[in-house]
Amino acid sequence: MLLELQDINFERNHRKILDHINLQLDTKKFIAITGPNGSGKSTLVKIIMGIEKPDSGKVFLEGQDITHLSIHERANLGISFAFQQPVKFKGITVYDLLKIAGKKDMTKIEACEILSKVGLCAKEYVDREVNGSLSGGELKRIEIATVALRGAQLTIFDEPEAGIDLWSFSNLIEVFENMRKLIQGTTLIISHQEKILKIADEVILMKAGKIEQVGKSEEILNRTITKIECYKMRKSESI
Repeated sequence: MLLELQDINFERNHRKILDHINLQLDTKKFIAITGPNGSGKSTLVKIIMGIEKPDSGKVFLEGQDITHLSIHERANLGISFAFQQPVKFKGITVYDLLKIAGKKDMTKIEACEILSKVGLCAKEYVDREVNGSLSGGELKRIEIATVALRGAQLTIFDEPEAGIDLWSFSNLIEVFENMRKLIQGTTLIISHQEKILKIADEVILMKAGKIEQVGKSEEILNRTITKIECYKMRKSESI
């Protein structure tokens, strides 16, 4: 077992955001978290990364209690976190960023190889600055490349589809389908997108701060579709 959450509770402004969360994540899995807005998904992954601290409960990484460790300490233990909006770095090139992420002095040929794996035409990007001239989709791919180079045990993506156009999202799906080759550890991704849920090994469905179900993507999607159809039927009957 890679990660374990034991009885995690989190409250803000007298509102229960996470309510007695118990969860176990296995190694080398592609896992998606989904659920309605306000269900606690982002708070949950922020607690795993150490961005937020639980009011009670414990977080274990490979059996080690990391509940009170800082973000930096968790990163050193092998947890990576990708935000909804990738960070821009004025004055730093894509090549510089990849070297920092890989913690080694790689050649430009090696940098181009990793960029190609995330679907970027390497020669056009390796010397570009990581700034506002890049689109949301381009920044996401570069971020995935940096995460892949880190070789983290656990990589977390918080709604990677946010803020990018449909064309970029369709191309990102191909990248995520190859995540198992790029990232050897476990990937945990928050998403509402059916295409992402379908390629996951396991889907965690959250609702009102609780884990409602953990299962295969087909099980979760079928249950969600059934609920939507029932809601529509009740609504039409009431008209």
